[in-house]
Amino acid sequence: MALQQPSELEMQILSVLWESGPLTVREVLAHMPDRKKRAYTTILSVLQVMEKKGYVVHTINGKTHVFRAKVRKHKVLGSFVSKLVNNFFGGSRTAAFQMLLNKNVSKDELRQIKALIAQVEQDIHTGEE
Repeated sequence: MALQQPSELEMQILSVLWESGPLTVREVLAHMPDRKKRAYTTILSVLQVMEKKGYVVHTINGKTHVFRAKVRKHKVLGSFVSKLVNNFFGGSRTAAFQMLLNKNVSKDELRQIKALIAQVEQDIHTGEE
């Protein structure tokens, strides 16, 4: 059965867990990327719902619950990006890419993008798509 798309808050929590590995509720709260003030119980409740949905699992360390992502980043983000490209850019990866490049791209980011493109070109050339 396919997972439903996580909510914005669930995506933020998943990104924290993917980046930092297993964390307590307090640690997740401290690492939230949007820096909004939220109660501990809010994050705990969302994590409990996410566990029921199959996004995260927890272990118990003493009295502390430690959560980790159960779903892979590539699977969730791949589906999300595909829907985004289809729904907002008519399926055009080029149009989506142009939108990303229209935002303030640093020289370092541009260098990294060029390296990624070169790697994709190499993979296509060697048949490793």
